[in-house]
Amino acid sequence: MVDTVAILCGGRGTRLAGELPKPLVEIGGRPIVWHVASIFAAQGVRRVVLLTGYRAGLVAAWAAGATWPEGVAVQCVDTDEDTPTGGRVLAGAQAIGPGRFFLTYGDGVADVSLRALEAAHARAGTLATMTVVRPELPFGVAVLDGQDRVTGFREKPVAAEWVNGGFLLLEPAVLGYLSPDSVLEREPLQRLAEEGRLQAFRHAGFWACMDTHKDATALNALWDSGRAPWAAK
Repeated sequence: MVDTVAILCGGRGTRLAGELPKPLVEIGGRPIVWHVASIFAAQGVRRVVLLTGYRAGLVAAWAAGATWPEGVAVQCVDTDEDTPTGGRVLAGAQAIGPGRFFLTYGDGVADVSLRALEAAHARAGTLATMTVVRPELPFGVAVLDGQDRVTGFREKPVAAEWVNGGFLLLEPAVLGYLSPDSVLEREPLQRLAEEGRLQAFRHAGFWACMDTHKDATALNALWDSGRAPWAAK
């Protein structure tokens, strides 16, 4: 089992909590980045590297005082406030270490199986494997017939296309595709895709990203109900 995860948590929480860093916005009384890290810890990952940026000191202070599962080591790397995602990963390379590693975002939770992700990566033999999801659309859709008559409605269906859901597994050679000013989701992943070195791991289970107050409210409601799909059982 891969034992290290790097979590991108340099974002601002402007739409959620003003000046509070987005990773520290709480779900069930704990910052969402704690929930993200716990997904990995519950499945055997023992090293967590938080790639911080906006108000990095606040995130580091919280991490130092947080309660983590026994045997889990958490390290913060300040990658500067305005560094893009690819640059953050590159800046954290020394802390991440020389082996393959998981990489994800500090605002997304899922009931993804990391062992299944790792098995798919091993079968593919690629440099990178990216979990892809079909998110629920935030609105209902009209169902039309051949004459454009509305025959009904579907409430919040899932998207037809697959999108990047985070929860990536990367070989250390991926670092060679990064530069200090690279946006991971653009040129680096695009180049890997063009070279046939990027595999998709389809996740059809629960996945949610916290971008708005509405998202935070929904995740808090799930947690408070005791039915949060991402929580360790």
